[in-house]
Amino acid sequence: MTTTVDEIADGIYRLSTWVPDIAPPAGFTFNQFLVDGEEPLLFHTGPRAMFPLVSQAVARVVPLERLRWITFGHVEADECGSMNEWLAAAPRSEVAHGTVGCLVSINDLADRPPRALADGEVIDIGGKRLRHIDTPHVPHAWEARLLYEENTRTLLCGDLFTHVGNGPALLAHDIVEPAMDAEAMFRATSLAPDTGAVMRRLADLEPATLALMHGSSFNGDCPTALRDLATAYETQYLARP
Repeated sequence: MTTTVDEIADGIYRLSTWVPDIAPPAGFTFNQFLVDGEEPLLFHTGPRAMFPLVSQAVARVVPLERLRWITFGHVEADECGSMNEWLAAAPRSEVAHGTVGCLVSINDLADRPPRALADGEVIDIGGKRLRHIDTPHVPHAWEARLLYEENTRTLLCGDLFTHVGNGPALLAHDIVEPAMDAEAMFRATSLAPDTGAVMRRLADLEPATLALMHGSSFNGDCPTALRDLATAYETQYLARP
């Protein structure tokens, strides 16, 4: 396997590893996002087995010891499996997550105490501002959260819009249908009465880029894509008796 590096927005780099054995023959990508600034931030750590590949990819952009913030959407191996490897490689780094995630898991799992963030709190990394947004059970997990980079209007989406294949780093055509195809395959999304409402609140941010953990990132009409995804879930799953 190899990990590719592509800049998908100003100072935001997609680190992508394609695994052909997952969902063959299309395969499946595992993506991390490096947000460069005076205090560089990583969103998603990747699983422990991918740490050598992903850390080498990060080092192509910034020295590992400069990494300041380790972040992810929720507690799951591909989201934070190598969290402690990153903390060891970057001695000044801290894990930052929502208060619920810190209380229920990360305080115990992380080798250094994490920084607990309130909903709407911003981390200013120097040149970039990342707003923490609580999204319980969207896409899944009680402690789920996302980050929104305000200067580039990039929404770090985690597992939202997951789709299979090894497409381009960034595309502008439909991502809703592939996401619903993947949902039918994996059934990974938590379904709650407010699932659609949470997605629509994210659309109200008017993001210009959606940085996806699994699949190509997107720079088409992002607000419409989020609203259409909400409607698709409500129509296909939430509206059923």
